[in-house]
Amino acid sequence: MVESFDTIIIGLGAMGSSTAYHLAKAGQRVLGLDRFTPPHPFGSSHGQTRIIREAYFEHPSYVPLVQRAYALWAELEERSGRPLFVKTGGLMIGPPDGVVFAGAKRSAEPHGLAHEVLTAEEVRRRFPALQPTEDMMAIAEPRAGILFPEACIAAHLELARKQGAKLALEEPVVRWKASKEDVRVFTAHSEFGASRLVLTAGAWLNSLVPELNLPLRVERQVLFWFKPIANSAAFGVDRCPIHIWQFDRDHFFYGFPDLGNGVKVARHHEGETSAPDSVRREVSRNEVQEMSGLLQRFIPDAAGPLLESTVCLYTNTPDTHFLIDAHPEFSQVLIVSPCSGHGFKFSSAIGELVADLIRKGETRYDLRLFKNRFGTAHPTPRELLDPSNG
Repeated sequence: MVESFDTIIIGLGAMGSSTAYHLAKAGQRVLGLDRFTPPHPFGSSHGQTRIIREAYFEHPSYVPLVQRAYALWAELEERSGRPLFVKTGGLMIGPPDGVVFAGAKRSAEPHGLAHEVLTAEEVRRRFPALQPTEDMMAIAEPRAGILFPEACIAAHLELARKQGAKLALEEPVVRWKASKEDVRVFTAHSEFGASRLVLTAGAWLNSLVPELNLPLRVERQVLFWFKPIANSAAFGVDRCPIHIWQFDRDHFFYGFPDLGNGVKVARHHEGETSAPDSVRREVSRNEVQEMSGLLQRFIPDAAGPLLESTVCLYTNTPDTHFLIDAHPEFSQVLIVSPCSGHGFKFSSAIGELVADLIRKGETRYDLRLFKNRFGTAHPTPRELLDPSNG
């Protein structure tokens, strides 16, 4: 006999774990499948910390979704008893006409978000760990902070299981097929049936829908932790907000305060294209030196010895906006995955909206930005992060 469920979820990282939680909470019979045991270090949702921010420079349409995510992270923290979030405030730093500064301002103003506009001198005076150049300005937002991704995923999965979800881990999916009546999912050992299927496999998504030829690019990203060489107190959570930088016009990096294991920083995009099962996991000396050079320019007191590094993955759409849509041939199959390196913060709310789509056929959010819009000309690198192209 084939074991049957209301919904099967393939991939239990950020999006899949949240979807499993919200569906199980609503009383659905849920099966979650994952090729690893999440939280794990092979995909996009590890590395100790993730940024959550409200004045969203990528596009103003994200703001209502991230506002709901804040509420749901607080609810999850209370229900699970795990610490999941630390409020630090945030700085979006760059040239006044750049993507980061102008985009954050473009989101903050129409949504009436609390924010300040700071000159480079004001940033240096108020946050001495950070040293922007005179041609930069910053948007300061008070609600920004840090999520702990491994703990968030573990909390979603723990509560999903308590609410009746079945989680089959270390169980790679071989294939799936859909008919008018149902969906069948095949692993190396089992076959399962369901009314609905949700694909949240991140970097492995294309292997599940090869017939769609989606233009997704898996990008290797390196995360670094450096030991400050001076003024270590300036990197404390109470004195150093999360910070995102646009420098040299079209290049980006971001950083965190020191939570006790060094100052974490990373480039945003510009990583090499890879395949999820053959990613170069070693971090080269040149990569460390390049990141150290950025610190010397903009956060010089943090440019000490490397303490740790790790590799994670972005799964990028051509325009860097999310993909949340039904399979074009099978309406009972939802694709909810490629988030282009900025999706984790939204995962609590995306799981909820997917549960609404499955149970009610609708959601409160405007998802037009996230529909399957592929087949059009791909944007240039600068257009990828320019919110005016959204």
